[in-house]
Amino acid sequence: MKLQDQVALVTGGGSGLGRAIVERYVGEGARVAIFDRSQERIDEVVKELGDRVIGIVGDVREMDDNRRAVAECVRAFGKLDTLVGNAGVWDWSKSLVSTEDDALVAAFDEMFAINVKGYVLAAKAALPELYKSRGQMIFTASNASFYPGGGGVIYTATKHAVVGMIKQMAHEFAPHVRVNGVAPGGIVGSNLAGIGALGQAGHKFSELPLNDLMKQMLPLERAFHAREYAGAYVFFADRRDNQPATGSVLNFDGGIGMRGFTSPNMGGELVEAFGSV
Repeated sequence: MKLQDQVALVTGGGSGLGRAIVERYVGEGARVAIFDRSQERIDEVVKELGDRVIGIVGDVREMDDNRRAVAECVRAFGKLDTLVGNAGVWDWSKSLVSTEDDALVAAFDEMFAINVKGYVLAAKAALPELYKSRGQMIFTASNASFYPGGGGVIYTATKHAVVGMIKQMAHEFAPHVRVNGVAPGGIVGSNLAGIGALGQAGHKFSELPLNDLMKQMLPLERAFHAREYAGAYVFFADRRDNQPATGSVLNFDGGIGMRGFTSPNMGGELVEAFGSV
């Protein structure tokens, strides 16, 4: 088992991709602390996986909650080898021109607070323990970290920011802590939710007909399940195989960039909003 005797902390680990990472890590011999906002989701994973996991309820936007998650992980398992920053939200590809000014400000603050600040706070909280273990951080990026069309302006901006964050942290933390990222495409079974500021909080990415959409969009002509992405997170946590890797972000998206994600609007929405000129 590749992660035998290792300890990981996974944010957003109660469902979707986060849960798939937790399940795979446990299968590879690790013990895992799940940091999630839902006690119900945590209880489901703990019931399934038993005493190799613990759960901490909290908000990734709060420094105290991140520090508490790290402390409870170390208290339960004695150390921390890997931080997986995974909690995030999506904007349902909301266009800039269709977003009201007040909603735009609130949406920007909400999305950056979860998708970027949540990662930065988790890194800050985990760094002392990862320094001790010469461990690693792994952050979930996105196909939207590299290509347009995977979200709206705000979401795409957060995911580009994550790539920059990974590279800067890798620079600052070397040689003691390695920092890498995984950039998935659309995920079947994802629990990725919209944001409250745009009235999307009740909507989940899993509502999309991904099997049909990805068959048309991807060179590999199918959608991929959360469990099929989890192996990339094992690779970056494996102390034997990934020693040379830091500051890397793996495009793991079914080849979106080889075909293009969507056709551009060609200004149609701007004409509708502002009239022809």
